[in-house]
Amino acid sequence: MYRRSDSAETMDGRFTLQPAKDSGGVDNGAFQLHENGVTKEDTLSDLKPTPPNSHFVPQKRKKSLVQLTREALPRLENYRNSRRAAKRPSLGELHGGEDTVKQDPNGVLEQDSGTPGGHAGIKLGWIQGVFIPCLLNIFGVMLFLRLSWVVAEAGVGESLIIIGISAAVCIITTLSLSAISTNGEVKGGGIYYIISRSLGPEFGASVGIVFAFANSVSASMNTIGFCNSLSELLSKYDLKIIDAGINDARIVGCIALVVMIMICAVGMEWESKAQNFLIVAIVAAMVDFVVGTIIGPTSDEQRAQGFTGFNYTTFTTNWFSDYRRSENMDYDFFQVFAIFFPSVTGIQAGANISGDLKDPASAIPKGTFLALVISMFSYAVFVFFAGAASLRDASGSLQDLANGTLSLCTPDCQYGTFNNYQMMEIMSAWGPLIYVGCWAATLSTALTNLLSVPRLIQALGIDRIYPGLIFFSKGYGKAGEPYRGYVLTLLVSAAFLLIGELNAIAPLISNFYLASYALINFCTFHAALIKPLGWRPTFKYYNTWLSLAGFISCVVIMFLINWQTSLITFGVIIALYLLVVYRKPDVNWGSSTQAQTYKTALTTAHRLINIGEHVKNYKPQILCLCGSPSSRPALIDFANLITKNNSLLVIGDVTEVRLQHRVRSSRIQNVYSWLRINKIKGFYSLLDHTQFENGAKALLQTTGIGKLSPNVLMMGYKNDWRGCTSEELMAYFNVLHAAFDHRLAVAILRLKDGLDYSKLMGDELNGTPADISMSQPPTVDLRSGLAANTMMHADSNLSLADLGKSDTATPKNTISKNTTILGPQYKRFLADGVKNGNSLINSMFAKKHASKVTDSTTSNSKVHQIPTFAMDNMTLFRNKQNKGNIDVWWLYDDGGLTMLLPYIISTRQAWSNCKLRVFALSTNKNEIEEEEKSMAFLLSKFRLNYSSLKIVSISDKPQESTIKFFNDMISEFRTDEEVGENECKVSEAEIASLQDKTYRQLRLRELLLENSSDANLIVMSLPMPRKGKLSAPLYMAWLEALTRDMPPYLLVRGNQQSVLTFYS
Repeated sequence: MYRRSDSAETMDGRFTLQPAKDSGGVDNGAFQLHENGVTKEDTLSDLKPTPPNSHFVPQKRKKSLVQLTREALPRLENYRNSRRAAKRPSLGELHGGEDTVKQDPNGVLEQDSGTPGGHAGIKLGWIQGVFIPCLLNIFGVMLFLRLSWVVAEAGVGESLIIIGISAAVCIITTLSLSAISTNGEVKGGGIYYIISRSLGPEFGASVGIVFAFANSVSASMNTIGFCNSLSELLSKYDLKIIDAGINDARIVGCIALVVMIMICAVGMEWESKAQNFLIVAIVAAMVDFVVGTIIGPTSDEQRAQGFTGFNYTTFTTNWFSDYRRSENMDYDFFQVFAIFFPSVTGIQAGANISGDLKDPASAIPKGTFLALVISMFSYAVFVFFAGAASLRDASGSLQDLANGTLSLCTPDCQYGTFNNYQMMEIMSAWGPLIYVGCWAATLSTALTNLLSVPRLIQALGIDRIYPGLIFFSKGYGKAGEPYRGYVLTLLVSAAFLLIGELNAIAPLISNFYLASYALINFCTFHAALIKPLGWRPTFKYYNTWLSLAGFISCVVIMFLINWQTSLITFGVIIALYLLVVYRKPDVNWGSSTQAQTYKTALTTAHRLINIGEHVKNYKPQILCLCGSPSSRPALIDFANLITKNNSLLVIGDVTEVRLQHRVRSSRIQNVYSWLRINKIKGFYSLLDHTQFENGAKALLQTTGIGKLSPNVLMMGYKNDWRGCTSEELMAYFNVLHAAFDHRLAVAILRLKDGLDYSKLMGDELNGTPADISMSQPPTVDLRSGLAANTMMHADSNLSLADLGKSDTATPKNTISKNTTILGPQYKRFLADGVKNGNSLINSMFAKKHASKVTDSTTSNSKVHQIPTFAMDNMTLFRNKQNKGNIDVWWLYDDGGLTMLLPYIISTRQAWSNCKLRVFALSTNKNEIEEEEKSMAFLLSKFRLNYSSLKIVSISDKPQESTIKFFNDMISEFRTDEEVGENECKVSEAEIASLQDKTYRQLRLRELLLENSSDANLIVMSLPMPRKGKLSAPLYMAWLEALTRDMPPYLLVRGNQQSVLTFYS
């Protein structure tokens, strides 16, 4: 410990430290730490240097560390994933940035309050919360009513094998369950919570529904066992309600279910107290059976009923199996296993109420294993006792006993382990206690099941996985009891209780439980195999491959029991899985499937590095410089036409504005949301605080990893090249040079009415030097009453705030046919994406929101009017194209990309009505026919379908009107002086030296107007801008001459590497 020195030997203007005197405690108040990590304002300025030659006077109360620094110390509260968690300071706050709003790094927050995991009621320890519920759940209806029958069918030897297989499955599953349960906090929802947080909501929700259903049916099965036992007792005294059979069981069972549901609804405390009495009754009944078997029969009546006491002959006879037909069903080993297995399915009882446990991670492994060991040992002992001390068949007649013909009554015997389910009561020391134990076992298991199902359904409802279950998410009272879930559980259990046949229900439950156990084992196997950094279970006694073996074993046993039921079970799980996949719930739980996705992608990316490139596997991987996608939807849609389900698409966004971290994060999130809504698969790369040219060059060099890197640069045509600054024009031109320098292909898209809608959509950050601006009026005839001089193209750099304000305004309470009126509340809809063209949007505004839209015209809020031509442009490449043509002007051999891209577009469904028309250049007017044959042969070798082929010549001089059009276009850039490298001027010398090339471009314009003015899309080879030989204005003038007043136009230049081949 150190404190400030109060001696006179302090250094000038500095502090000195000396050891603090030992006063029996912490002397420095700076170590009074703030437990929840909440920091206060930095008060370091309060520490002033000690004046020279002065003594430090100790203060009465020293500053704590929380006052001396913004830093937060490591505390549990800082890592909680809930709204009540303490918030450590952000990096922006520590570093000195402007970020002050804390974003949740994990996506969806899980609230501690209001969830099953946040019950404010009683919290249970491992004995009361796990051990006793598991023991009660395992000691169910089979222990007293079916175990002796299992021994009669399978014999002692195979019964022990059945118990051993069941124990092995349960032990492996318990190991897996313990590993998952100790890998972080386990909240309410039990098996659903564990699987969903490990494998994701798709697996968790589907298995959770099946498991909830299995528990509900299990409650019915145990209640039927209780009713059968009660009916057997009443029949001894000739008492009945209706028929002393199945109808009596239905009536008593429904009453019992209602009573148990009411006990559960009272709360965990009452149910926990009831468990104590039930476990005592079960143990007493078990002791009663063991003592009675050891004592042996005390009367001839017991002997006549098949109770022999321990007898070697009886044991050897019962050691082997004797499978018979029972209850209209032929039994074999696996059918008997299916009847027995539900009796060991209580291992999940503790996990099901994990939200009500004090320490689930410690309680679940400890309590479950102990309950499993005790129960399996008890079952084995009971099998030995039943097999060694009772006959399979007995008539119950004293005369047959005396004659030695006790077992010759088959198949009409009334006693024996085959024929009497109450054989354990006959073998006990005091029979009535067996009834009490049977009732306690059946009702306790049913009670545990009825308690867990509503909480599981509530957890599903809170997570909003299935819409139909959201209603059941509401909790009541301080403990958040799921009363609505209790009602649903009661209805489901009562429905199956009406079946009334225990042996008919047991195999169905076995399949559902085995499916759940299989998924638990698979969760552990998957997490242990992938080994995400978050996989750190404190329970170490699990094995990756043992969990896999448990998964396979569960599946195999399911099909061996009943393959039809297994197929139905898996069909239900797959259907529920696909429903979650279709709904795509907005949750992020850090599942191992997410880790698997990352690992698979990373492994594949590494493998791609070592895979050589081949022309047959060429993929156009596009870097699209478009800014925010919502600003230029047509450009993104066109790029997506090429890359959809085929190759890489990266959206590049360069802005000169410096974005704060939270603004940047929000922008990225919004872009990916837009892409998801519009079903576009692509990546988004944002560079801020950077000039367009530098940012674009950086993207060209750094975008992608390994072979997943762009090989095509796609940009929008710069419509405002004549009106922009020289810096912007040179930046655009230099980006083209940079792309060619890095050996990327280049594609430039132009639409007649432009591409940029950033101003219209209100995205002020999208202004980059590459923005597209219109230089001519719109070609769409607007009949909305808007004055022509007030309209502009959506990609203009001018303000759209006054769009549509004129003397001839849109009438009140009407929606113009050609104008969509968009208030602020609807602007986000368009920004988020237009899915199916303006017909969808117009219908939505005209029908669903008509009143809101028209009311906005009279309010003081800002109103946006979306012209129809703008909507048509924005959705051009999403709509189905009419029958037409894609004209391909393959002028120069660039490797075949000019031909490949339109072919890809023609294969898309929206463009399936368009056929390819190919135009090529002739080198000699006199050999056009031969060159046409040669080109046709080449295209046939490439297996590219086309409707027509035409060879054109551009050796003729263009018309004077075309030359005048060009001269007028570059007149403002012409100069007689010598032009520097970065000047936006065209010297007369350059014009003269490149006159032939200029005439070729102008002649191409004339041919385009003659042949392709009615095409749906034009694709042409991009003229090559030779470095140092061609100025930016002249090059842009060439492009303007080729593309002005044309249909949608794509200029393409490959990187001179072959992308087409005719080899197999």
